[in-house]
Order: sequence, then C-alpha cells, then structure tokens
Amino acid sequence: MQQGTFRVKAGLAEMLKGGVIMDVTTPEQAKIAEEAGACAVMALERVPADIRAAGGVARMADPTIILNIMEAVTIPVMAKGRIGHFVEAQIIESLGVDYIDESEVLTPADDKYHIDKHQFKVPFVCGAKNLGEALRRIGEGAAMIRTKGEPGTGNVVEAVKHIRMVMSEIRQLQNLPNEEVSAFAKNIAAPLELVMEVKKLGRLPVVNFAAGGIATPADAALMMHLGCDGIFVGSGVFKSGDPVKRAKAIVAATTYYNDPKILAEISRDLGEAMVGIEISTIADHERMQDRGW
Repeated sequence: MQQGTFRVKAGLAEMLKGGVIMDVTTPEQAKIAEEAGACAVMALERVPADIRAAGGVARMADPTIILNIMEAVTIPVMAKGRIGHFVEAQIIESLGVDYIDESEVLTPADDKYHIDKHQFKVPFVCGAKNLGEALRRIGEGAAMIRTKGEPGTGNVVEAVKHIRMVMSEIRQLQNLPNEEVSAFAKNIAAPLELVMEVKKLGRLPVVNFAAGGIATPADAALMMHLGCDGIFVGSGVFKSGDPVKRAKAIVAATTYYNDPKILAEISRDLGEAMVGIEISTIADHERMQDRGW
C-alpha cells in the first residue's frame, strides 16, 4: 500500500472512530490512559490547564518525553507542534509518532500560514470552530479534525458551540441548489471541491472529534450525541480527584453515550472533578480557541 497519501492518512484516523484520546505528560499517565481503554494518547510537556496557568510561550515537548511515552504504551501516540512551525513537525515525525497535532494550545509560530501537511507522511490533526476552518485545514492536508473548545477549562460550552456550528453549516449546504454552492464556498473561505464533497457526503470527509473542556462522562456522551466521531480528553482527567476511575468512565461513556442508565452508573463516585473556568472570565487575548484561522 502506498505510504503517506491523504487517503491512507484519513483511513488511519478513521480507525480511531468511537474512541477516546487522552493528553498525557508522563509514561505513568500514558499507562493509565491505555489501561482505561483510550485508543491513543497525546504526548505533551504540560497539559493545557498548566500551560494556561504558566503563560509565556508554549512549544513542542522535549523529544525525550515523547519517546518515553512511546515506549510505555502500545496504542498510537500523537504529539503537538506549534501552528505553522514545520520544523517542529519534522522533528516530531522523525521520532516515529503516529499523528501530529498542529495545535492552538501551543503558542503559534506563524501568524499567517499553517503547515503544508501534504509534505508529511504522518497524518495531522487540526482544530476548527466552523465548517470553513475545518475545510481549510483539510485542504492543507489534515486527516483528522477536532473542535477547538477552550482547552484547560473543564468547560464544554465552546466545544458544543463549535460542533453545532459545523453541523448546522453542513445542513445548510445540503439544502442549497448546486448553483449556489460556489458562493457558499466563497463566503466560508473554503475550497470549492471540498465543499462539494461535503454536500455529497453530508459530513466532513475526515473524522471529527470533540476537544476542549470535556471533563465528565456526561460531557463525552453529549459530544457524541451532537455528531462527534470520538473524544479528546485533556487536563479534565488528570486534574480530577480520581484520574483512573474518571478515565475509564469517560471511555465507557463514549461507547455507551446513548444509554442513560449506563451513564448514570459510570458517573457515580468519581471523586472531585476538575475545577471549571467560566469562559467569560478569560480575556480575549488569552483564549486558545481563537488561535489559528
């Protein structure tokens, strides 16, 4: 099979559908995620809550951290690079990771251009708040999309807003006559051929996961109900009172999101949840979801 084609990369991402991907900073956390049933882990130096608290410039993790996490688990390992920083991406790819996240959680390195992801053999994950942004990233070669949410807050409201926006725009597109699709594509600043493909499919041409603020089993189930293909979990797990139990519960909730009785059972006695942050209290210039375009 030919390596590194968009079809192959999108197919690899498709294999994660229905799963949970967890942010981890140590091999020990990675093992907890694997034992809880996560389908992949995201290796990074600091979880989003700590990046937000520390401030300053956030960069890719030390390669040693990524390699140690890769050695600790058998499931796929992702790693984050800065928006536009193609050299960080080259370094991460050389380590042998399974996916690269061009992430707004880290400080962007380029304020005009994202990475040309077609130049890489490893699949890329990118965030999006709406259909136009998702299709621009796919046009650049992203094989997987996630909502941006507002990382490190334990507050799911922005992730909900993003997936509702994407699904609403897809429904609007499907109801358009063909002669109006070109103007629609221009209005959302997306490639026309990808817009036509979405109209035909009734969904994005790649998987779309929820990310940013998912902190409870109910949050995960909500995002699956709204049309996400899977869940990214950040600091919500490892900033809670019982990370092991909560991680297992979120994995189970992603699978059984349509069964309230199971959700009620797995949501019991999880210990103290991550402290949430009201989005309106975060200054505009500190909102990670507004990075990228």
